[in-house]
Formats: sequence, C-alpha cells, structure tokens
Amino acid sequence: MTFQDIFKSSFLENVSAVTILDMALALTLAFCIGMLIFLVYKRTYAGVMYASSFGITLIALTMITTLVILAVTSNIVLSLGMVGALSIVRFRTAIKEPLDIAFLFWSIAAGIVLAAGMIPLAVCGSAAIGLVLILFANQKSHINPYMVVICCDGHDSEVNAVEFLQKQTKRCVVKSKTAQKGFIELNIEIRLKEDNTDFVNTLLEISGVERAVLVSYNGDYMG
Repeated sequence: MTFQDIFKSSFLENVSAVTILDMALALTLAFCIGMLIFLVYKRTYAGVMYASSFGITLIALTMITTLVILAVTSNIVLSLGMVGALSIVRFRTAIKEPLDIAFLFWSIAAGIVLAAGMIPLAVCGSAAIGLVLILFANQKSHINPYMVVICCDGHDSEVNAVEFLQKQTKRCVVKSKTAQKGFIELNIEIRLKEDNTDFVNTLLEISGVERAVLVSYNGDYMG
C-alpha cells in the first residue's frame, strides 16, 4: 500500500455516478409533476383555511424524493446507509385533512418512480391520479346538511318545534339533547327542501321556543 492509496478517497469517484443531464432531466420532470400535484391540491382543497405552504411542500417533496432515489440507485452501499439514516427521521406535524395523506404519498411515489427511470409511468400515472381526484374530490351533495340549535322551555314546545321542522325539511334527526329544569336544548340535523331559511324565523313564533340557530357544516355524515 502506497502513501497515495492511504489518502485516496472514494468521494471523488462517485461524482460521475449520476450525470448532469440525468440530474437536470429528473429534477425538471419532478418539478413539473410536483406543480401538477400542487395545482390539483389547490383545485380540490375543501378545508376551512387553505395553507399555501403545504402546496409548496408537495413540490419540494417530489424533487427531494427524486434526488434521494437517484443517489440510492447509483450506489448499492449508499442505499443501505440511506435506509438507516432515514429511519431516525420523525415528523410531528399533524395531518388535518385525510385527503392530504393521499397527496403526500402521491408526491413521494412520483419522485420514486421518476428517479427509477420509469418516466412514462410517472407522467401518465400522475395525470390519471390528478384526473380521478378532480372528478371525485369536489363532488358535493345536492342537499346541504344544516344543524339547528333550538332552546325551549319545556316538553310541549320541544314537540311542536320538532314537528314543525319535520314538515319544513326533507330530513330531521335529533343529534343531541340537553335538558335542565325549565330549559331544553336540541341539536337537530336537517336537509332543506329549498334554499329558503325563513322557517327559522317562524320557529321563534312557536310558544316556548326562546332561541333558534341555523348552522351549515360540511362534516362527514351518513347519507
């Protein structure tokens, strides 16, 4: 073993493992697919407050995954070390919307497939997934659900208020009830026949009904 062999490093030997053309092509395609994922996410988002940082994260995640897989595929020894290094990474950010998980996995899968050289699969698969999400994620029920909160002073006013709502709506289901002496609060889920909400004003004319609140919500429910 010579003096030169002692100080010889394999770092410089890995410089040409991935060509500049391969890196530029992979990262450019990853950016384009990441932009597609970002636009689909922005189009199908149905939450309360839209966070643009999550959309940018989808683009970055696609490119980062592509970068990692390029390094792994170029060196088998590096792939084993990469598994150990990534196994200690922990993410504490809570996922607020269930659909966000699908976009995260989409970004990671697109980066993996793209870096593996399966460009047609990455492009066509991403286009198909985006089309499916646009078609189904934005579908809304033609009958919007509402919650009515009614405060009554007794049993008779409660019965009259529920019977009135059953006549004015397509569906009327009591979700919760709070009873105290001289006070009853009802939370009722309803489906309107029309977009007219004047029946709430009529509720106050029923004897014993002290307050009525109508609230729209887009939570999950059984049809």
